[in-house]
Amino acid sequence: MTNPSMTDRSMTDRAGGKPALRVLLCAPRGFCAGVVRAIDAVERALAIHGAPVYVRHEIVHNKYVVEGLKAKGAIFVEELDEVPAGTRAPVIFSAHGVAKSVPEDAAARHFYAIDATCPLVTKVHREATVHHKRGREVVLIGHAGHPEVIGTMGQLPAGAVSLVETAEQARLFVPRDPDNLAFTTQTTLSIDDTAGIVAILRERFPNMVAPHKEDICYATTNRQEAVKRVAPEVDALIVVGAPNSSNSQRLREAAERAGCRVAVLVQRASEIDWSLFGDISSLAVTAGASAPEILVEEVIDAFAERFAVKVETVHTAHEDVFFPLPRQLRADAAE
Repeated sequence: MTNPSMTDRSMTDRAGGKPALRVLLCAPRGFCAGVVRAIDAVERALAIHGAPVYVRHEIVHNKYVVEGLKAKGAIFVEELDEVPAGTRAPVIFSAHGVAKSVPEDAAARHFYAIDATCPLVTKVHREATVHHKRGREVVLIGHAGHPEVIGTMGQLPAGAVSLVETAEQARLFVPRDPDNLAFTTQTTLSIDDTAGIVAILRERFPNMVAPHKEDICYATTNRQEAVKRVAPEVDALIVVGAPNSSNSQRLREAAERAGCRVAVLVQRASEIDWSLFGDISSLAVTAGASAPEILVEEVIDAFAERFAVKVETVHTAHEDVFFPLPRQLRADAAE
């Protein structure tokens, strides 16, 4: 695999019979601060405590990342009852967050638990809890079954949170008290879809309390805005990400809505269906917030084998967000 600078790469061997391909590389793309923190938490725990380190659920939704951590000694489980009783190894909660019952269960089992929940997800948890304490019914806009939604709903007693997934559900939703509502959202939703759902709810329930600050995270927003900018300019767009990654799926949908006729999600270059890209002259590439840059390079290298590729980076936002590691893993705590 070639590995030159992504911004400087220019392959123009048209004499070799390769058609020219202009590649617009979205920036920002790939890892966000919450994902970096979660991955670093597992690696730091392994460095401090040695293998194994147990991780409840995929630390982030990316098979390449998960397999890499497995190779270093991480063991992934779906539930805490899969962790050996009496273990002294750390048990880490994923970036998506968990229901309140999970750390309570970990404490009852005397596990050394480390919470790698993204701080922006924790913000949503706290908002929901505050609303509930103030007697408000909480409306959560999100996707049923997603780990983040399960974790947020699990902050409150059963029935305290009403999940709304679609505009149609927003139109049909019947609250207990129309004047005593608040809403929160999953952090990885479509900006446009969520705005439409919120508009319907606000029209129906004008006294509904909104978050003090947008719940959809900065990384989701920035990556979707970058896609919406480049999608109308290219023949096709590839999102590098996992099929169970909400923010990656929303990037693909954003490209389709922006008019890109071919918008696909792939985990790796080996998944590319080349029949979709036979007659293109321009391509955009981005990556979901849990996809590492090496997989982006792998995809571009695959196109460079078939096309004379010229890469242009399209910058739409600057990101400098940093989240410190969980307290137990910081250098001063580990000494």
